[in-house]
Amino acid sequence: MKIILEVIDSISDWTGKIFSFLIVIITGVILFEIIARYIFGKPTTWAFEISLALYGIYVALLGAYTLVTGGHVNVDILYARFSPRTKAGVSLFSWSIFFLWCGALVWTGWIRGWESLMIRESESTAFGCPIYPVKLSLAVGGFMLFLQGLAGYIRNAYTFMTGKKID
Repeated sequence: MKIILEVIDSISDWTGKIFSFLIVIITGVILFEIIARYIFGKPTTWAFEISLALYGIYVALLGAYTLVTGGHVNVDILYARFSPRTKAGVSLFSWSIFFLWCGALVWTGWIRGWESLMIRESESTAFGCPIYPVKLSLAVGGFMLFLQGLAGYIRNAYTFMTGKKID
């Protein structure tokens, strides 16, 4: 079981590190637009759309990485005072809501993404940036988030049953 949890953590960690470099590309696109617009007086028709699409993909695919690194926001007013076993029990309830959200994200992301891919949906602008990669990334990111959540659920279930933590 520990090996499976480590594999899930590793997948989330590596994909997060890889896709985090999208922010460098986004920054480059925005910088190019600023230089083109304000220095050369030649604004682009594509930079805003591309940066927005890349940012959508960036956000969708980094949820699992944020979860594995503990970067999501927690409200610890009462939770911090609980024993590890009680924390795990409360988290088990929270995970059930989390899985419903991930399921909805994967389901709707896949349906909307597939429909978008089949018609090669794009923005209705002069540049016409494709939309389907962003929509499909919601399904992929939701699935990755689900897997990382499953690892967290298993860890919490183990702690709840035994009082010990799995690392």
